[in-house]
Amino acid sequence: MNADWLDFDLPPELIAQHPCPERDGSRLLVIDRAAATFEHRTFRDLPLLLRANDLMVANDTRVIPARVIGCREKTGGRWEGLFLRETPEGLWEMLAQTRGKPETGESIVIEPGRFSLILRGRAGERWLAEPSPPAPAVELLNTFGHIPLPPYIRKGVDEPDDRERYQTIFAARQGSVAAPTAGLHFTPELLEELRKKGIEQAKVTLHVGLGTFAPIKTEDPTKHEMHSEWGSVPESTVDAINHCRSRGGRVIAIGTTATRALESAASSGKLQPWTGETRIFIHPPHQFRAIDGLITNFHLPRTTLLLLVAALCGEDTLKRAYAEAIRQRYRFFSYGDAMLIL
Repeated sequence: MNADWLDFDLPPELIAQHPCPERDGSRLLVIDRAAATFEHRTFRDLPLLLRANDLMVANDTRVIPARVIGCREKTGGRWEGLFLRETPEGLWEMLAQTRGKPETGESIVIEPGRFSLILRGRAGERWLAEPSPPAPAVELLNTFGHIPLPPYIRKGVDEPDDRERYQTIFAARQGSVAAPTAGLHFTPELLEELRKKGIEQAKVTLHVGLGTFAPIKTEDPTKHEMHSEWGSVPESTVDAINHCRSRGGRVIAIGTTATRALESAASSGKLQPWTGETRIFIHPPHQFRAIDGLITNFHLPRTTLLLLVAALCGEDTLKRAYAEAIRQRYRFFSYGDAMLIL
């Protein structure tokens, strides 16, 4: 497999800088896998496109305000960091950027007199920082952090509305540094319409890490190294999927992250409850064991997410779908429009 087909030219104005005014007002490109045909709909049409007895599976991860901005106490220079995880010792593993070369022991002032980070060492390209005063990372980030928008949205600069709009309505378990964006289109009203039609819902968790969006740099994309992400598929979701299949329904994953969690839980050949780290890399050819359809946004070039979608609908169909979306002026990436693949 060659990675060249993962590139595509996208007019910059098609990169959505703000979410659709109404979550379910986004456009929806519907792909019929068997016929390799497309249909243009609106996301709120979803109850008309799914069937009674279908099951939707959402990722209930919640984005933490992982971006912190401060200054180096030593020089006064601006410092920006992205929290990745908390170590067992209570240190923060972070990516950071600033002018100059910070040294171990330096203090980064996030808010004078209230919160600082002390650089304690490095783990490869990542800093290990000690919060001062000490407190749980989630608590400190909720107070002092910013929503970590990707750089293609307003150069990563968040606005007050992003605190709510960059979370899905399923968000419950804090741990992601990026949103599972397919879930951003749902509203309580839409979920209620789906329930009335007999379309059930279940949850998984996959805490989204930056590795999900890392560009593929290898000539053979299947040689790309995946980063690990923590996930969980509860027994109740396994039972819901089994019941769905027994009554002839389809399992529709809401997003590539929910797909990766479900396929990780089915990696032995049989779907079963699962909790742990996953490095699953889904690319053509892949036998999907847990899902029958997918709701997903439009993804960045040269990413593993494109390979996952291609594994479900086919490389040629995916390339045609993206070309069609560009022709029809769909909005791309995290705050953009969606696809439904059946």
